[in-house]
Amino acid sequence: MTGKETIVEYLTSVPAWYLATVEETPNGSQPHVRPFSFAMLQDGEIQYCTATTKDVYREMAANPRVELTAWKPSRGWVILRGRANLEDRADAATRQAGFEHMVGLGETWESADDERLTFFTIDDAEAWLCDIDGTWNPVEL
Repeated sequence: MTGKETIVEYLTSVPAWYLATVEETPNGSQPHVRPFSFAMLQDGEIQYCTATTKDVYREMAANPRVELTAWKPSRGWVILRGRANLEDRADAATRQAGFEHMVGLGETWESADDERLTFFTIDDAEAWLCDIDGTWNPVEL
């Protein structure tokens, strides 16, 4: 299993994982964390799904530095950090899977081709599988 396959398997095996962005506020830069639950491997890249109308998209456009994390009992936790690439390169199968996933969460979309539905990747990513004993095991991406 490749490192990217390991990350996708981990993220899709938990109900939610968490993505942190940087939000610019009148009081300065602040971290902003929210749950995500879609990740899919396409052409050797991990695709993540959101909407162009959401704060997370606006925040990534302003500052692409992101970090995600998830914890799974008896498996430790995963950390992945890098720069969000908002160029939507999702193919039809990925768009359909993302659309169905988002609709399953209760979101309303016209179709998999809804202009608001968008996919992004994370460039220059580094990832680790971590354990309570303090080990950070790098994942080759």
